[in-house]
Amino acid sequence: MMFPEYRARRLRQTDKLRAMVRETSISTDHLIYPLFVTAGKNVKEPISSMPGVYQMSVENIIREAKEAYDLGIPAILLFGIPEKKDSKGSHAWIKSGVVQRAIEAIKKEVPELVVITDVCLCEYTSHGHCGVVIKDKKKGHFRVENDATLELLQKIALSHARAGADMVAPSDMMDGRVGAIREALDENGFEHVPIMSYAVKYASSFYGPFRDAAECAPQFGDRRSYQMDIANRREALREATLDMEEGADILMVKPGMPYLDIISLLRQEFTLPIAAYQVSGEYSMIKAAAQNGWLSEEQVVFESLIAFRRAGADLIITYFAKDFAKSVNSLS
Repeated sequence: MMFPEYRARRLRQTDKLRAMVRETSISTDHLIYPLFVTAGKNVKEPISSMPGVYQMSVENIIREAKEAYDLGIPAILLFGIPEKKDSKGSHAWIKSGVVQRAIEAIKKEVPELVVITDVCLCEYTSHGHCGVVIKDKKKGHFRVENDATLELLQKIALSHARAGADMVAPSDMMDGRVGAIREALDENGFEHVPIMSYAVKYASSFYGPFRDAAECAPQFGDRRSYQMDIANRREALREATLDMEEGADILMVKPGMPYLDIISLLRQEFTLPIAAYQVSGEYSMIKAAAQNGWLSEEQVVFESLIAFRRAGADLIITYFAKDFAKSVNSLS
């Protein structure tokens, strides 16, 4: 007689049976591909800390977006590196900005691709912070002016919507920014544009390579006054609840892998879609280990994406999106 504990083993005997009883699935439909668009022409600048990721000018972003769509990836997330930075990040909302031009070009060439845009100031400010900064030079202290920043975030989101963005994603972590952006979009005829909020964004050490890619490392201080303490769990519920009440359509957890418990917590508490961001540090660690032959990149990427889905993520933002899609397509 076969003991009950052998039942699961029997169902793992063949690939087909394993697939039939697998509890969690991952496909390209779940992925969002982040891209960095920069000023200039014919630019494809490699990011040394993120092998395989580039800063690209608009014409190259179009090619990359089309390739992603042809591979079955339904959405991209755009970050901009402007031609000029200033203390208020004014190039973030100008009509001729790099993101605005990229949106228009992509929607013209690949209209069915979902274009999501990062709404923040850190890539555009000369000081590298996510909002308007008031600095006391004598004391060496600084603070980010929350309400003054909200007005600028509204301008950015509106400029993206007017350019044709399908969704906006505020990543600044200012209090009230989802409500402010929702109000601005609604009052200007963009009620249909959803908001994917970086609802739970920790002050993490995993962002280093991204700051190379987006050229947005803070020039003084850090972002711990407006990003979340890495030790806090209950705060995640408070932040996500506020964003939901203000009108967020999707709640994001960032980073992903170190915060699977937070993804699971939000999945249990909310019915809104949950997104996880597999951030630059996660990407670079896997890449480095694979390049040294310490692990199989393809297998680890698959396992990490399954982990996000198992924890409860409906969507995954990952720099591995194109690699994963190629791997999946080669098997079909």
